[in-house]
Amino acid sequence: MNVQKTPLIWLSKIAALSLLPLGASCGPVTPRETVANETLADQYATDELSIQHGMELFNTHCASCHNFSGAEIGPSLSGVTSEVGKQWLETYLHNPTAMIQGGDERAAELFGRYKLYMPSFPQIKGDDLEHLLGFIHKFSEAEKRNTSARAGGLINPIPEPLPDSGLVLELEEWFTAPASSATPPLARINKLAGYGKGKRERLFLADQRGSLYRVAGDSLCVFLELRQEEPLLIDHPGLGTGLGNFAFHPDFDRNGLLYTTHTEPAGSAPADFALPDSTQAALQWVLTEWRADQPAAESFTGRRRELLRADMVTQIHGFQELTFNPLARPGEADYGMLYLGIGDGGAGLGGHPELCDNPGRIWGSVLRIDPLGASSKNGQYGIPADNPFTSRKGALGEIWCRGFRNPHRITWDTGGSGLMFITNIGQHSVEEVNLGQKGADYGWPVREGTFLFDVHANSELVYPLEGSDSLFTAPALQYDHDEGNAVSGGYAYRGNRIGALGGYYLFGDIPRGTLFAAPVSELGKGRPGPVYRMALEIKGRETTLADRSLDARVDLRFAADASGELYLFTKNDGKVYKVVGARRAR
Repeated sequence: MNVQKTPLIWLSKIAALSLLPLGASCGPVTPRETVANETLADQYATDELSIQHGMELFNTHCASCHNFSGAEIGPSLSGVTSEVGKQWLETYLHNPTAMIQGGDERAAELFGRYKLYMPSFPQIKGDDLEHLLGFIHKFSEAEKRNTSARAGGLINPIPEPLPDSGLVLELEEWFTAPASSATPPLARINKLAGYGKGKRERLFLADQRGSLYRVAGDSLCVFLELRQEEPLLIDHPGLGTGLGNFAFHPDFDRNGLLYTTHTEPAGSAPADFALPDSTQAALQWVLTEWRADQPAAESFTGRRRELLRADMVTQIHGFQELTFNPLARPGEADYGMLYLGIGDGGAGLGGHPELCDNPGRIWGSVLRIDPLGASSKNGQYGIPADNPFTSRKGALGEIWCRGFRNPHRITWDTGGSGLMFITNIGQHSVEEVNLGQKGADYGWPVREGTFLFDVHANSELVYPLEGSDSLFTAPALQYDHDEGNAVSGGYAYRGNRIGALGGYYLFGDIPRGTLFAAPVSELGKGRPGPVYRMALEIKGRETTLADRSLDARVDLRFAADASGELYLFTKNDGKVYKVVGARRAR
């Protein structure tokens, strides 16, 4: 959304409140009483979509005069919701003139300082009011933690809206996964993938609560129930925990090897990658190899072994992706090498940024290992000799590239460019799609997109870059939080059924379910390429995934089969769709 320039009379519809003296009354409630008697976390909206909507309202009405770190035009918002209560803010917003003329000390002091009456905004009410105040609360509290005193934070770092692609994606409902809980979210399906080609191809679907299903036509059959095999598996408190991911070895038909990641309580076993002694772990992520007795069987029987285990500072950003390069052929160096995307574990903003973007630590990186080798420190897997840090003292040979907050999905363009796509979910400003390159550094926690990030400043903002950025690899694509909240990794379309999609990288936004397209030919030029919005249609009717979702959060995911045909699914309601066509908008 563009920031609309507003007249200076706005001056501090809300932001200037932070400059008014404390203690003034507004009806029966005083700011001191409000703060003392109410719990701020309980009274303000906190969910990401509400905060996002509040940011859009702020950008439209307030951002031309106010921010959270400077007072060049209007007063800073830093800490305002700690200084006054919510009811005071609501009353002031709806009729500031009455408060000034009624003798409210804060309102009168503001008028005396700026010599302007602020107009009333009674139309901002209901959810709009809740969301706007929730946004201001979250960002103003974050500014209080700005120990570096960095100013110039960008609320809307990319003000230009994304253009429309003119494409309408045509979907067809395929099936709905069975509920894995009696209470919402009913399902937690997280990955759809398979192995083989043509008539020999088999597709599988994972639910994070522990079930790996085999897709049989338009129904599902349990292939592997991890809860039965991994009794320590935990899938709470959500946030990506549970059965995180799976990948079939490219020779599964012959060797029966399957790989999974899952979470266990902290301290379940000694970690191969442990946190420093002074740092407490919230949980552990585990990479496991499963060897099927009969690869072609309809359900798994066999044995397992653990490959590696890592501690995490918090419950977020764990072992996000697990995959093999589909372009690699037998005899090539990348054939059978397993890629593991590992988030920062929350360390970046959890008080341990030194654990991130560190070649001597695994957090915030993509690993590349040989699951059939034994040269690792624990002897359970191999470290490929052509990995970029194998000969660097103090570095981990397992690392392929690094500098990620949350490398959510990894795919390759199978149709010519060979590009490796790594999506990286941002903090609260910028979402990225990166091109995976050997030894590259993508910058987290000092970069988010093409902007500076400072863990010691306002964590909800990014800042303009200062000086050279030559140490880091710029994202191939980026969008800010006017457009979405968390990037959902996608695929370069190379199927044969939908000509209009040829040459586009298709991806989307997880919470909102928005669909995006980017021309592959525009990527890899040292700067972010163009991103376009896509519409969608189901049964001949244009709609959105948000309109079809039972939950405010869509939780979008992408998938592709061996032929390059695409699927979309929504994690929390278990609905799976086939992409059956694309047309130009009428």
